[in-house]
Amino acid sequence: MKKSYKKIISVITASLLLLAVFAGCSSKSKAITIAVPNDTTNEARALLLLEEQGIIKLKDGAGISATVKDIAENPKGIEFKEVEAAQLPNVLKDVDYAVINSNYAISADLNPVKDSLAIEGSSSAYGNILAVKEGNESTDWAKALKAALESKKVADFIAQKYGGAVVSTVDNAGDGFDSSLDYSKLSGTTITVAASPTPHAEILAVAKEVLAEKNINLDVKEFTDYVQPNNVVESGEINANYFQHLPYLEDFNKENNTHIASIATIHVEPMGLYGGKQTTLDAIK
Repeated sequence: MKKSYKKIISVITASLLLLAVFAGCSSKSKAITIAVPNDTTNEARALLLLEEQGIIKLKDGAGISATVKDIAENPKGIEFKEVEAAQLPNVLKDVDYAVINSNYAISADLNPVKDSLAIEGSSSAYGNILAVKEGNESTDWAKALKAALESKKVADFIAQKYGGAVVSTVDNAGDGFDSSLDYSKLSGTTITVAASPTPHAEILAVAKEVLAEKNINLDVKEFTDYVQPNNVVESGEINANYFQHLPYLEDFNKENNTHIASIATIHVEPMGLYGGKQTTLDAIK
């Protein structure tokens, strides 16, 4: 009986050891998860950033419309989660990594320069634009708003406030006023602009100060999504918007049969790769 008892104990111990080994293997083989924006152009930006870091390889010709279906090589077997851009900071704790637009990162108290594990170059191809409905590009109010956003006062604010997390793309920033305009005719005018809270509404607050010098009121309406700011400009409810880059606008116009035009590029928000469950890139490098 003693020998039989010892044999049973030995079998149980061996089984437990095997279970522990298998459990360890299972946890190690669990796929690394990366959350990316689910809108077409920003998803492509995220994937291009990952490709630049040598983490994945996209199919030849995959550009600013690339999706996870265009991944040709994924040597680490990464599992991609496509998430609405504004929600990416909220899911960061539940994934290994997330690629987040700087405006949403800043709103979530993430510093794109200090906290990201990799960051996109400040390409003006993704510069954030001031946009109006087609036909309003040359109106006096549009020219006045454009000049205010292209002012040195705004450029200096961007440099001082964001420390490289947001980068002005305005060359030869001026005093904020268009010399071709008779500002007396705009006195008392209210210009409405749809914008995301950070950094766009903050930047517009500086432009508001510039316009106030000419007795022009800038009324900023804040939105937290990427759809309504274009819809309200298309409908004429709001004069202009400031929240998106040109590739996104072009895709939006095409998909929604809207007629919105860019009249100025103001700044770039480099997209960053942030650690959630992981604190370094070791797991995917």
